[in-house]
Amino acid sequence: MCAGDRPESLAEICTARCLRNLGGTMCRTSAEGSLSLSGGVFLPSEICDRLLNTWVLGCNGNFRPFSDLSSPVTVTLYSVPLPSVCYPLGRQDLIELHLIYCNKLTSGSLKTLTHFRHTLVSLSLYGCSNIFRRRGLNTQALDDQGNPSRRAEPDFTFQGFDRLRLLNLGGLALPVDVEALLHPLPTLVSLDLSGIRIPRAKFLLQWKDTLASLVLYNVELSEEHIHTIVKLSNLRHLDISRENQRSFSFKLSRNTLTGIVQDLSHLVSLDISCNVIVDDCIVPPYEEALSRSSIEPSDSSIFPFRDLKRPLQFLGLYDTSLCNLTHIPAYKVTGTRNEDQILNAIEAYTELRPEVAHRAINHLFDIARIQHCSQLIRALQLVIAALKFHKYNKNIQVTGSAALFYLTNTEYRTNQSVRLRREVIQVVLNGMEEYQEVTVQRNCCLTLCNFSIPEELEFQYLRVNQLLLRILEPAWQDESIQRIAVHLCNALVCQVDNDHKEAVGKMGFVTTMLNLIQKKLQDKMCDQVMEFSWSALWNITDETPDNCEMFLDSKGMSLFLQCLETFPDKQELHRNMLGLLGNVAEVKALRPQLLTPQFITVFSNLLDSKADGIEVSYNACGVLSHIMFDGPEVWTVEESCRDEVMDRMRAAIRSWDVNSRRNINYRSFEPILRLLPQSIAPVSQYWATWALYNLVFVYPDKYCPLLIREGGMALLQGVLEMDTSQAETKDMARKVMEYCRNFREEPMDTTK
Repeated sequence: MCAGDRPESLAEICTARCLRNLGGTMCRTSAEGSLSLSGGVFLPSEICDRLLNTWVLGCNGNFRPFSDLSSPVTVTLYSVPLPSVCYPLGRQDLIELHLIYCNKLTSGSLKTLTHFRHTLVSLSLYGCSNIFRRRGLNTQALDDQGNPSRRAEPDFTFQGFDRLRLLNLGGLALPVDVEALLHPLPTLVSLDLSGIRIPRAKFLLQWKDTLASLVLYNVELSEEHIHTIVKLSNLRHLDISRENQRSFSFKLSRNTLTGIVQDLSHLVSLDISCNVIVDDCIVPPYEEALSRSSIEPSDSSIFPFRDLKRPLQFLGLYDTSLCNLTHIPAYKVTGTRNEDQILNAIEAYTELRPEVAHRAINHLFDIARIQHCSQLIRALQLVIAALKFHKYNKNIQVTGSAALFYLTNTEYRTNQSVRLRREVIQVVLNGMEEYQEVTVQRNCCLTLCNFSIPEELEFQYLRVNQLLLRILEPAWQDESIQRIAVHLCNALVCQVDNDHKEAVGKMGFVTTMLNLIQKKLQDKMCDQVMEFSWSALWNITDETPDNCEMFLDSKGMSLFLQCLETFPDKQELHRNMLGLLGNVAEVKALRPQLLTPQFITVFSNLLDSKADGIEVSYNACGVLSHIMFDGPEVWTVEESCRDEVMDRMRAAIRSWDVNSRRNINYRSFEPILRLLPQSIAPVSQYWATWALYNLVFVYPDKYCPLLIREGGMALLQGVLEMDTSQAETKDMARKVMEYCRNFREEPMDTTK
């Protein structure tokens, strides 16, 4: 089993099953369309939590509300665009509610929160930038410096939230008087005020005996703030990190860090990332080089941390000079020095700090591209999580998709499980859905090229085709993306069953390829896009009459003639076009559309082509063989004598080398075998027998079992017994049967 190939748990399988079939498992639908539990059903809180969170996250917030879950629940909603997200939860006893980057939440949601004041233990409103904004704000109010302020004065209060212990108000856009807002909460254990302006910090002392976690990320600090913070003696986690070093003037000195370490003796986690660190914090280089790397505080390369009683569990040093030191007294460190620090940073900052996670993923991208990623599974899982969390963040999508391209290439492939690679595919497709931006689209398409196509993409087959066709619709599309997308389209319709091809054909695949060809004709450019487009049409019309008909109905034959005339020397183009027309000619109902003087003349002339070995001549002869198979009574072309065309076909077949290696792949011999048991067109029988002779002679392991399996031996025996069969045809038929008999007598598995 590959690393990361953990099977889905029973709980995950049951949750997915129930959510796909709510009406058949546990719920009933009201007249208003809301869901409620069926009579007699009671769900424990753990199951309620899992159901609701999986449903919300899986549906991106587009869900019908449960009207009764029968139990207290815990809910995390990430970037859900609901005008009043608490409405569907209105009748539950919420214990935890985490609303993250829900920008459309308004002050009306705050009123709903009061319904849960007796049960809420944990509340996060991180990044809900409009939740304290209300109409009629006094825009002329003045701040402490006498400047105009847009300070919100919400009528919401935390009065009565007696059980609330964990509160996150980080990332609020408007200035909020947090001192007044939080005053009714005397027993907070965890508080996050990231990005909020705090002119006076002394109000924090009301929790000096209870507060265990304080996060002041992106808060403008001063010595007064630090003096207050170090009095919170029970703190175990302190975060005073920043987004970058440019935004703030405050610097961390040796004395400041020493005070934090000495006064906060219970500290196990400290984050000072992106702070400017004064140089006197660091031991001299010669002293650091004296011993091997150590996490013991007494060996610390950072003077203030030598006062720690034990190594920290976590130390955030991302984008600081300290992360490059050798002796850092912590078990887990974020930074940019090595892969481990970078992965720690992605893990720590993804959920609430995409601006920092984006930079960390960029460092991972450089490692995967230039060096070697030694923690592949962890790296992939972290990037996947970041892309899922920040589906609407362009920076994360660009860097994350670029990192995935390098993390899924051939070098790393053997260590990746099927489940993990499927997760990669899903987040890549999510990015393609959300962003039309060139860089994201290119990265996503390139990443898909790292997978076995169509096998690894088959579980998302229709979705990926739909997205690729959408990419190819605009005529202005970037040339490199167009080339990659057409290549993927071509690979996706090769070696798949006919149901898949027909479904993709109905999506507009045929017309999209023809539009690309038309554009290239206008530009008089025969490039990879042109050749791949014809190749894709060749593959999608194989044994699919509906797609062949679409090709004809969409003026495909006109484009064929124009391409022949405009690009007379493009051998691969000619081969792809004739292969496609061979598929069209196999459909009896469509052959009359090929029986015109112009087309018969073109096909007859191509019999003499030496382009791409025998391929163009072979395919032209195949088209004519199917037309001849319909008999002389349907031949309505007065300008060309049927017998003369058949003579040219015989001459062409005799000129081919039976040892020719082929640029073709038959999944079935049925279109060829149907030409054997007939006397109306001996030349068609001759072509079909030569085709079988060449294929079983050059590729016996592949085509002898196929011919035996599809009943070809009996049909060839019939050719030998027919008086109308030509001597050359009978001679080849004997040789084919002999090859297959010899192959069958060998101890080989013919089912492969």
